[in-house]
Amino acid sequence: MRHTLSTLPSVGVKDYLARSRASRYSLLFALPLLLLYEGLSYALTGSAVEGVRNGADVLLKSLFLALGGRHGLTAFNVALFATGAVLVWRDRRSAGGPLERRVFALMFLESAVYAALFGAVVGGLTALVLDAPRLLQIGGGALDVPTQLVISLGAGIYEELLFRVLLTGGLLWGLRVVLGMGRGGASVGAVLVSALVFSAFHYVGAYGDHFTAASFIFRAIAGVAFSALYVTRGLGITAWTHAMYDILVTMIH
Repeated sequence: MRHTLSTLPSVGVKDYLARSRASRYSLLFALPLLLLYEGLSYALTGSAVEGVRNGADVLLKSLFLALGGRHGLTAFNVALFATGAVLVWRDRRSAGGPLERRVFALMFLESAVYAALFGAVVGGLTALVLDAPRLLQIGGGALDVPTQLVISLGAGIYEELLFRVLLTGGLLWGLRVVLGMGRGGASVGAVLVSALVFSAFHYVGAYGDHFTAASFIFRAIAGVAFSALYVTRGLGITAWTHAMYDILVTMIH
């Protein structure tokens, strides 16, 4: 029997919030973003590692290439997809029941709303700290629009993997398990530290931005927002929010 979105069972708010954070939805929701970025990057450069790419992508893959030589990239891809597949499989096995398209549709809508509000909220918070006009137009000016759009997709998936999953998640685990902090205090500490590292990362490398206090503070506040979103809503929504916001900025400017 064929179903449309309108004929699928409704999803309650609490049920949706819980399901959309679960691996079976969050990771599968992020997967098209990863595939889209990698496919378009290869189309532009003809290589899986060369050319202008998102900095977090370069950093993560370079570590594997340095450790594994020519097989490092294969090891990176296997580790990335195998880890995701295991997490999704375990989650689906414990939850039972089919995946619902309505949940993915609501996740996309939620991400789009966050992306639309992101600039105004973060810009407004930055304005409380210092006067910094045109904060939305930072970086990327030397690159053509197609390259900027692809890098925006990469920011959504690879910067979230590096700074939210690995850094924020790692700090959260360390503060709770190693130092014995409560979840609230550990979450605040992990969010703040990862936000500062996230901001500083944008000034590293040949394509790094020129450092200004205004752009650093803007990105630090953005890092707090993204890390807080990751802690509360998971990888999938955070990754798409980041990507759609960066794309929106590129199209506007």
